[in-house]
Amino acid sequence: MSPLLRGARVQLRVIGALATRETRTRFGGHALGYLWALAEPLFWVLTFYGAFVLLNRRTPENLDVVGFLTTGIVTYELVIKTQERASQAISANRALLFYPQVQTLDLVFARVALELATYVVVFAVILGGNAIVRGELELASPLYVALGLVLATALGGSLGLLLCGLQLVFPTIERMKGPLMRPLFWTSGLFFTAHMLPLRVRELLLWNPIFHCVEIVRGGWFRGYRDGYESVGYVLAWILALSFFALTLERSVRHRIEVT
Repeated sequence: MSPLLRGARVQLRVIGALATRETRTRFGGHALGYLWALAEPLFWVLTFYGAFVLLNRRTPENLDVVGFLTTGIVTYELVIKTQERASQAISANRALLFYPQVQTLDLVFARVALELATYVVVFAVILGGNAIVRGELELASPLYVALGLVLATALGGSLGLLLCGLQLVFPTIERMKGPLMRPLFWTSGLFFTAHMLPLRVRELLLWNPIFHCVEIVRGGWFRGYRDGYESVGYVLAWILALSFFALTLERSVRHRIEVT
């Protein structure tokens, strides 16, 4: 085995161990453990499902309500929660950096991997349960759904890594990012599709890469979904640009982390 492959294998083991530790830290202290991860997105889906029923509101193209809400809310939550967890990875685990095998990026990658695994399970449980209740599984393209969720994770992870580095230079960013992120909840397509929007509004909202991730997941989930507005290349461009700036920044501020 070449030194490069041996090194990659060691780092993967480190990331796996960190993800396991993170899982025990986050869920091990609760009576319901891992089920808490399901509670928040399920609460949002059920809340808005109730609102749809009470207001007698229809989904676009008469899509299944639970499927429509879940593909939007879970995808959005995957981006936002991954960003949040990744941006706090170093501050919450700084003591682990005293171990020579643990690098700053390992802490971020471990949290990103855990968020992806958690939300894939949440996605499968909610929509699997809905399929059992309805007696019908509506899944047009599993690969396209997986692509959308992976892009959402990478987008959140790259943004979180950038914020993680920026917070070391400008600590006030941690307080500012919440209000700055909040408008994305209403502009990422959780409650509407790109097709139903007026042209000018659609062109404006499609600058938001999270909206593309939601459209990709819905295009993979619903048969006959009117997609074609999403762009995988556009989301990848965001991920590459954010990763470039994040890794450059991480390299330049790494010494501040190691001496603390």
